[in-house]
Amino acid sequence: MTTLCYKREINRLPNGIVMSSGEIRYKPIGVIHSPFKEPRGTPIQPAAAEGIRGTVEVFPEYAEGLKDLEGFSHIILIYHFHLVRGYRLRVRPYMDEELRGVFATRAPSRPNPIGLSVVRLLKVEGNLLHVEDVDIVDGTPLLDIKPYVPQFDVRKAERIGWLEKRVHRLPKARDDGRFVTGS
Repeated sequence: MTTLCYKREINRLPNGIVMSSGEIRYKPIGVIHSPFKEPRGTPIQPAAAEGIRGTVEVFPEYAEGLKDLEGFSHIILIYHFHLVRGYRLRVRPYMDEELRGVFATRAPSRPNPIGLSVVRLLKVEGNLLHVEDVDIVDGTPLLDIKPYVPQFDVRKAERIGWLEKRVHRLPKARDDGRFVTGS
């Protein structure tokens, strides 16, 4: 019988920011390169980053895992929001002025600062992936890659919550730096 033991420490700072740590650890498998050198000005979703190119450098020890990836037109990049410090459970998301529960947003400042982007795969050159529609800051640690398969990943949504009246703002929405310091 295997037992999973998880120890968690939580620190609440006077300004309301929560810092937590625990025993779960991930090791980056690569790094994402893009034209965005800082969060401010970065598109907030791949749909708003149409045509923006970048590369994904997969570390050599993981390159063998890229076999057959070139057969997919799109891939899912899972990454760590490395510039975010701390989080709040209520945030003012992009495209809105009202405080929302962090789990009802795609804000990068969250208990586990993990990002997910569906990008177009242009080509694979050894351990380097050439991608398009990149909404990720240069130097972001890559945690995983998965093939995007519409039959697996597309679902008809009956509702999109508070975004219903704001999603039209997406094409012009850009990161304004609000989550970098955890403020």
